[in-house]
Amino acid sequence: MATKKKTQPPASHLADSHDLIRVHGARVNNLKDVSVEIPKRRLTVFTGVSGSGKSSLVFSTIAAESQRLINETYSAFVQGFMPSLARPEVDVLEGLTTAIIVDQQRLGADPRSTVGTATDANAMLRILFSRIGKPHIGSPQAFSFNVASISGAGAVTIEKAGQKVKERREFSITGGMCPRCEGRGSVNDIDLTQLYDENKSLNEGAITIPGYSMEGWYGRIYRGCGFFDPDKPIRKFTKKQLHDLLYRDATKIKVDGVNLTYMGLVPQIQKSFLSKDKESMQPHIRAFVERAVTFTTCPECAGTRLSELARSSKIKKISIADACAMQISDLAEWVRGLTEPSVSTLLEKLQHTLDSFVEIGLGYLSLERPAGTLSGGEAQRVKMIRHLGSALTDVTYVFDEPTIGLHPHDIQRMNELLVQLRDKGNTVLVVEHKPEAIAIADHVVDLGPGAGTAGGTICFEGTVEGLRASDTITGRHLDDRAKLKKTVRKATGALEIRGATKHNLQKVDVDIPLGVLCVITGVAGSGKSSLVHGSVPAGAGVVSIDQGAIRGSRRSNPATYTGLLEPIRKAFAKANGVKPALFSANSEGACPTCNGAGVIYSDLALMAGIANPCEECEGKRFQAAVLKYRLGGSDTGKDISEVLAMSVTDAREFFGEGEARIPAAHAILDRLVDVGLGYLSLGQPLTTLSGGERQRLKLATHMAEKGGVYVLDEPTTGLHLADVEQLLGLLDRLVDSGKSVIVVEHHQAVMAHADWIIDLGPGAGHDGGKIVFEGTPAELVASPTTLTGKHLAAYVGG
Repeated sequence: MATKKKTQPPASHLADSHDLIRVHGARVNNLKDVSVEIPKRRLTVFTGVSGSGKSSLVFSTIAAESQRLINETYSAFVQGFMPSLARPEVDVLEGLTTAIIVDQQRLGADPRSTVGTATDANAMLRILFSRIGKPHIGSPQAFSFNVASISGAGAVTIEKAGQKVKERREFSITGGMCPRCEGRGSVNDIDLTQLYDENKSLNEGAITIPGYSMEGWYGRIYRGCGFFDPDKPIRKFTKKQLHDLLYRDATKIKVDGVNLTYMGLVPQIQKSFLSKDKESMQPHIRAFVERAVTFTTCPECAGTRLSELARSSKIKKISIADACAMQISDLAEWVRGLTEPSVSTLLEKLQHTLDSFVEIGLGYLSLERPAGTLSGGEAQRVKMIRHLGSALTDVTYVFDEPTIGLHPHDIQRMNELLVQLRDKGNTVLVVEHKPEAIAIADHVVDLGPGAGTAGGTICFEGTVEGLRASDTITGRHLDDRAKLKKTVRKATGALEIRGATKHNLQKVDVDIPLGVLCVITGVAGSGKSSLVHGSVPAGAGVVSIDQGAIRGSRRSNPATYTGLLEPIRKAFAKANGVKPALFSANSEGACPTCNGAGVIYSDLALMAGIANPCEECEGKRFQAAVLKYRLGGSDTGKDISEVLAMSVTDAREFFGEGEARIPAAHAILDRLVDVGLGYLSLGQPLTTLSGGERQRLKLATHMAEKGGVYVLDEPTTGLHLADVEQLLGLLDRLVDSGKSVIVVEHHQAVMAHADWIIDLGPGAGHDGGKIVFEGTPAELVASPTTLTGKHLAAYVGG
């Protein structure tokens, strides 16, 4: 089905400056005095290689300034509670409208957040059941797993006969929270042997929980609480003393004249560790939790999070727990069958929300699905749902690669939704790489020509046809089509999977071939990730690279993340006869004025904070004395700040020969060049990298691991058309070196290049979970009976 044709005149017909967003002199990140005029109420796609400056222009300049200006309309009091936003480095920004950013940031990692609570669907269901559920059990909060049932009495002040008097009154709140698991759906069992060494006293370091040092804050509380002797081994504690150490509820205490709160180890762990999603924890904390805590489904609510009372009220034999567990496409049909006139408006709104899930290709989810388990692409589409029914017009919607995680079959629907937003009178700005998504643009802005310092300029502005005819990298590669390989590799073995049932998999039996490039395909929600990440045994020999975010602060950079800095620091130390710690901006070598940050941050209270280069070190982050030490000879040598300012490509040359030769560093730099990150500087903060850059940085790091099987989850994420060929070469080199490579992928160039394809489907959710094809790409194209086969046949034939 063809995309709905544009109903508005082309952007070139616009002459009125009021119909333009004007950007002049943008210098954010790598942008080089960029000036561009973007038509309003049109769909503009921004293209260019990863790192060319697309996100810097769209998100860090246009959207950031729009949000800053909106924040300034609030009172100073309200602004005090909002994040301070600095003005982007740009000379002129005119014609801005309210920007709504729909990005790939994961939805909150709070374990209490679900797909239902992250949208309005759960709230509407709670109101529905409180109105027409039988038996009637109370208000909407009676169906909320985040509200506990409590009762008690308290004093209230009322006025009687003109006088204020206090009265004691009973109160009760009926919430839907399961009392056993407190609305989490799971209960935990803590292995006490992992919390302390019973043969030691507290002063001897008996507590083995990460961060619970007796020299720190917790030590002050536990040693000074007076509930037990800190010099007595724990095995000699009385029952009461052991109970106080482990289970005592929050108790006010005074230590050295300071008022503090004491809490036993178990409730303290539950509060500080177990209230967070595991994926958001620091690695050493996560390792401790996995070692010490066992999670099981709550036996009282069977994982529904809801109390027995909340589950007892039903509509047509369906409880709210049943409704939230349904696949959303099924729930939409169930709601369509409800005709109660008293809640007709609510039903109409709920129906629209659920239908939006289906329209956007997320009908396979359920409302009870934890929000933190959604991929970046799924999270972005969930965020879209609240905007599809909005009555707002003349808004600027900003999308970051909305086709990520989408099968070619689903990209068509996404395109229609973007056009729908535009046709309501909105400005739609999209950062994209996929030709199918670029094709619907009214206007295209291509940045480049390269990445990093080689990018940051406008290479082309105009129509899609104009881009295709241009001599830009994007224009030259817009019609690229990978060809099927004439010969495919033969498997050297197989990874047998039998009876796989994770999530929607329907007792899947499949042999994943080893020693080849095997691509797992299928529409979003068909069961690809469930099959690979749930059934391929993790552990020795298996290197799994998923789309989880890279953790790192502003001080983290490619050199620290990859381990590159370690051999460099040692080489500097050896060459100059000093300690390696001097060559770390986070340790002894740091500039004392800025503490190694390179900038001084000025908090201007209600105004946006400002970061200025440190005058002491001139932004180099190191003490002047440290910068006297050089590596690589008197003429060509460099100090540590100059090394961190080098690009990966330049550093590879520098550390590959002569006096500065460091084989360990050279090997890491080789891998970074292999994944297409040669343009990055070694000291560039991780927080400034694009999504595609972060993914490839992770891939380069994992390539050092001694694994026989590599499992990759959509490695083309964020890759420009011109870079896909380089990725295919990298995958080939991995296989040719004796590795087995398993790739979950939607990109048709990767499918065409595979030795073997395993296609799941035929649909998503309970309509998927089956193997619908196994064989070579040529066999799939020759008899295209699946959605993947039909699209791949059109791709290689086109």
